[in-house]
Amino acid sequence: MIKGKIRVAIIGTGRISDLHAIEYLHNPDTEIVALCDSDIDLAKTRAKKWGCSKSVKIEKDIDKVLADNDVDMVELLLPHHLHLPEALKSIEAGKIISLQKPMCLNLEEADKLVNAVKGYDKPFKVFENFIFYPPVIKAKELVDEGAIGKPLSIRIKSNFGIGDEAWHVPKYARTWRRQTNKSGGGPAVFDDGHHKFALAWYFMGNPNQVHAFIGNTTDHNGEWMDAQSQISFQFPQNRIGNFEIVYSPKLKISGKYYAQDDRVEITGTHGVLWINCGHGRIGNFPPVVVYRDNEVKEYRDINIGWEQSFILSTRHFIKALKEGGDPVLTVTQARDILKFSLAAQESAQKNKTIDLKY
Repeated sequence: MIKGKIRVAIIGTGRISDLHAIEYLHNPDTEIVALCDSDIDLAKTRAKKWGCSKSVKIEKDIDKVLADNDVDMVELLLPHHLHLPEALKSIEAGKIISLQKPMCLNLEEADKLVNAVKGYDKPFKVFENFIFYPPVIKAKELVDEGAIGKPLSIRIKSNFGIGDEAWHVPKYARTWRRQTNKSGGGPAVFDDGHHKFALAWYFMGNPNQVHAFIGNTTDHNGEWMDAQSQISFQFPQNRIGNFEIVYSPKLKISGKYYAQDDRVEITGTHGVLWINCGHGRIGNFPPVVVYRDNEVKEYRDINIGWEQSFILSTRHFIKALKEGGDPVLTVTQARDILKFSLAAQESAQKNKTIDLKY
């Protein structure tokens, strides 16, 4: 358990760092003391936007941040190919670590990181926010309470479209996500898809088999996108699931972050549960709906701001640091989800079902 205020350095101040910073800025147990980015002007812009103290350190060199005894914890928000080397250096420096998903590019890298964390005396978290999204939290409570009986299947639909309110994502941030040597896979199935594989894992556990068709299209920026795609999976005890990714070039999706929305349907022995929102909004449906015994129950009093998933994920980790307990995701959990995700890519490449053992 950590005593006193936790002094945090954010490594990588790209677009998504705005959401990661919220809880650190407002939680009384944390303070942002350093920002680091290869674009020093971008880091300065973030510091000003967030209202950071004038004493906050702005660095271009991550090694300087890791050598700083005034930094207790690092939030690593870097391109995927840098996750392993910078996480290993952070371990060597003795920092508390929160590492952006996916943990690594492949299982060989993931195994190196899992082994490095064994016996490490500081907490290490792989950041995953979707399982902390309030509608998902409510849905998990209902499922665990038996609202639909035993879950038998999960269907996850990820819709990409266009949105007037959506964030501007700089070209450099889009480019590396389409370079598989840096990203590990496609922007929809592997990068954003990690969240959906995490949802399937969260509600159903680890799969036995995965079979995938991964498509190829061009988005409104004229850039490659791995859609339309369909991934099917089988879980122990004759349970199933699928993850569908669709890019609709003229589909308007509201929301101030990404022009994308996600929906989840979980069918159980006694009923069906729907989660009707994610990044953005398609329509104005209740966040969570349950059907059972010829009755429909709507759950509308739920905060659907996507930023809440980042706030609650970070808050959970801070509480674990102060009071004890495991982070979510642990490196072992993150490796399981990575294995799930990689199986989809392997299946599409080989045009065969992939058997998995955990």
